Amino acid sequence: MRILLADDQPQVRSALRLLLEQEAGLTVVGEAGEIDDLVAQAEATRPDVILMDWELPDRRPRSGALHPRRALVSALRSLCPQALLIALSGRPEAGRTAMEAGVDAFISKGDPPEILLLTLRSARAISGA
Repeated sequence: MRILLADDQPQVRSALRLLLEQEAGLTVVGEAGEIDDLVAQAEATRPDVILMDWELPDRRPRSGALHPRRALVSALRSLCPQALLIALSGRPEAGRTAMEAGVDAFISKGDPPEILLLTLRSARAISGA
């Protein structure tokens, strides 16, 4: 599975990359530190999974009727309709908002790493990837 990582903290991205690349069949194809980079990387890499910090910073002011995170999920779905969208947050209470916005899964950054790996293994089994 081809994975795109998005988190504004380089050390978090590095730790996630290290964890994921130890798992057979998982490849990190790109990284992003803010929303515009995430969208550009998604378009360039067409990943199977987008693993993104739910509080990923947005450097530009946005206008429109959609909540900024709903708009982001919508944009990612348009660019990569097959991709599994997994939101991460250090705030477990953000899970409800993320799921309502349309992500496929939510994982708290406080959860054990095995939760993320189990989610990815399940997705791989379902997709046959």
